[in-house]
Amino acid sequence: MKKPLDVFSAQSDGYKKFRPTYPLALYDAILSHVESTDCCWDCGTGNGQVAVSLAPHFRRVYATDISEAQLALAEKKDAITYRVERGEKTTFDENTFDLITVAQALHWFDFDAFYREVVRVSKNGAVIAIWGYGLLRITEPLNRQIDRFYSEVIGPYWNAERKHIDSAYESIPFPFTEIPTPSKHVIRIEWDLAHLEGYFNSWSSVQHYRRQHSGRDPLKAFMSKLQNVWGPEEKKSVCFPIFMKMGRVFK
Repeated sequence: MKKPLDVFSAQSDGYKKFRPTYPLALYDAILSHVESTDCCWDCGTGNGQVAVSLAPHFRRVYATDISEAQLALAEKKDAITYRVERGEKTTFDENTFDLITVAQALHWFDFDAFYREVVRVSKNGAVIAIWGYGLLRITEPLNRQIDRFYSEVIGPYWNAERKHIDSAYESIPFPFTEIPTPSKHVIRIEWDLAHLEGYFNSWSSVQHYRRQHSGRDPLKAFMSKLQNVWGPEEKKSVCFPIFMKMGRVFK
């Protein structure tokens, strides 16, 4: 089995504070296909964002992650049980879940091992929904600077798994009966420059760069360039395109 990768524990505080949240319409689209709301599993839950959003809809939500640091920051809810477990090998009973979700995390998994576990712990006909979000978009001048930083400055410091985000998960196998997802979901938020810098600081590639360059910060010069083209507005509209695959687990 592929060795597990934990690339976010070191910046878990920043991850919780600066990462975007998912729109309610995305959850509505998923839940419209779920036939029973007894039990769901959010795998790779991180700081529990998705688990918290699903909790009002299910009798029980289980949320797992390999990062104790991330789970320590997760919001506690009576309906949610958090566990430090690897998605490919869990302690769940067979035929437990009506819904399994993985948000911005599947690219880190051993796909074959995880899918075997999905089949084992799912009820027959359960829904699996996996999704992520691509590179943020703001304005054309800012996008050019972001693209250059993403590809040229820190490009060599991304883990190989990042290619699956760049392909919008088209490079990831999905061996389930697919449910069409015609709606294009988008995260739209208002950020100032400080929040934008916090978000960039949560990138694993930025952390890798610092470690390989004795702490030298690639963000300093980059944020100076962004500030020059940001303009007088305190906040700007930031857009993240969401990609998703959804399917039904038959056995």
